Amino acid sequence: VQLQASGGGSVQAGGSLRLSCAASGRTFSTYVMGWFRQAPGKEREFVAAISWNGVSTYYADSVKGRFTISRDNGKNTVYLEMNNLKPEDTAVYYCAPGIISGNRINPGSVRYWGQGTQVTVSS
Repeated sequence: VQLQASGGGSVQAGGSLRLSCAASGRTFSTYVMGWFRQAPGKEREFVAAISWNGVSTYYADSVKGRFTISRDNGKNTVYLEMNNLKPEDTAVYYCAPGIISGNRINPGSVRYWGQGTQVTVSS
C-alpha cells in the first residue's frame, strides 16, 4: 500500500483545512482508514478513523466536533476536514490503514505509513 497525504498548510487559529490521502491498490475499499498526527517532540497520535464503507467514524476527544473524516472508495481517497483549528493542532498529519480497537487505531499497530503533510496553526 502506498499512501500520499496532501492539503496541509499554514493557517491562523479558527481557520480550516481539508487534507486528502490518496492510496494505491485495489483493496483500499476493504480497509479501515485512519488519520494520525505527530507534533515535534511528541509521539504519533490517533486523530480519526473511518470504517471501510464510511458508516462508522471514530475521533480523538481533542478533535471531536471540529474534524470530520470521510472517504471516497471510487477515488481510493480518504479526507480529513479540519475546522476551528487551534495552535495545538500543529503537526505532521499521516493517513494509514489499521484495525479499530477501543474506538481508535493504536499508531503502534500500523504497518504502512506514507508521507505526511504539515499543518501549522498560528495564534
